[in-house]
Amino acid sequence: MRRAISGAELGDDVFAEDPSVNRLQEIAAETMGKEAGLLVSSGTQGNLIAMLSHCQRGDEVICGDQAHTLLYEAGGAWAVGGFGLRTVRNDSRGRLDAGELRATIRPDDDHFPTTGLICLENTHNRCGGAVLSEEDLSSVHDVAEQHGIPIHIDGARIFNAAVALGVPAARLAEYSDSITFCLSKGLAAPVGSVLCGSRDFIKRARRARKVLGGGMRQAGVIAAAGIYALENMVDRLAVDHENAQVAAAGLAKIPAIELTPAPQTNLVYFTVGGWDAERIVSALEERGVLCFDEGGRIRWVTRFGIEREDVEEALLRLSAIIRDGA
Repeated sequence: MRRAISGAELGDDVFAEDPSVNRLQEIAAETMGKEAGLLVSSGTQGNLIAMLSHCQRGDEVICGDQAHTLLYEAGGAWAVGGFGLRTVRNDSRGRLDAGELRATIRPDDDHFPTTGLICLENTHNRCGGAVLSEEDLSSVHDVAEQHGIPIHIDGARIFNAAVALGVPAARLAEYSDSITFCLSKGLAAPVGSVLCGSRDFIKRARRARKVLGGGMRQAGVIAAAGIYALENMVDRLAVDHENAQVAAAGLAKIPAIELTPAPQTNLVYFTVGGWDAERIVSALEERGVLCFDEGGRIRWVTRFGIEREDVEEALLRLSAIIRDGA
């Protein structure tokens, strides 16, 4: 990947003249089954650009009550877009109930804001890296289509979902009007995400990116890593999933530990009975195992560069902390 960066052909992406960026966007769009793509600095930026491109100020965006867009993106929808975020309950697998969704869509009445967009998340971070299947996506798509409302998928880890389900990512993206995916998570690039959709949508998105200060010049140094990631790093995500299962099996053997929930992909959440999560995180850090407390749960993430022996060593260190009480 570093060699690809050093050898990248460069131009000026503000004028859409960086050949490496253009190639990344074309590959990304084809991979997602969309007409066009747009390199953005992060998934958070990509999700906000999607809202800005789909909606008008004052519109309401429906998302899950555990959505990353709602909880971890600094309120950009409100602060920048002038949108309201209206929630539907996420179940334990990150799904939205079609009936609850239908009841949350605003009627065509001057007293109410307009429902401008429905946002889904796949895989779902707060729900343990849960995978939304084609059936799950289809049920939301049917409701959205009946009401003429576009769907955006926060697909930061969409390739993890695709690998877990054994389907191409485009099969999952098919149920959306736009989708973002992250280059710098499981695909191991140093920076960047890509937003994909129709050509007209990406034209609007390009302007929104400029508003947010996201226009970059010789961005091919970023794109080259992204191209390498898409061509070489997708299939190996299955290894991360296997290592997450090793972690989960080991955690289940340690007294007082409860998986919340059992992992489907590369995210492993757990609690330790009788222990404050922050205390466990601090003790693990002192022993060279990095993780964090997410709302009283501990999250471990398996990724490129973490091998099975690393997972087994982390389990040994955690077990020792709990055994020794420190």
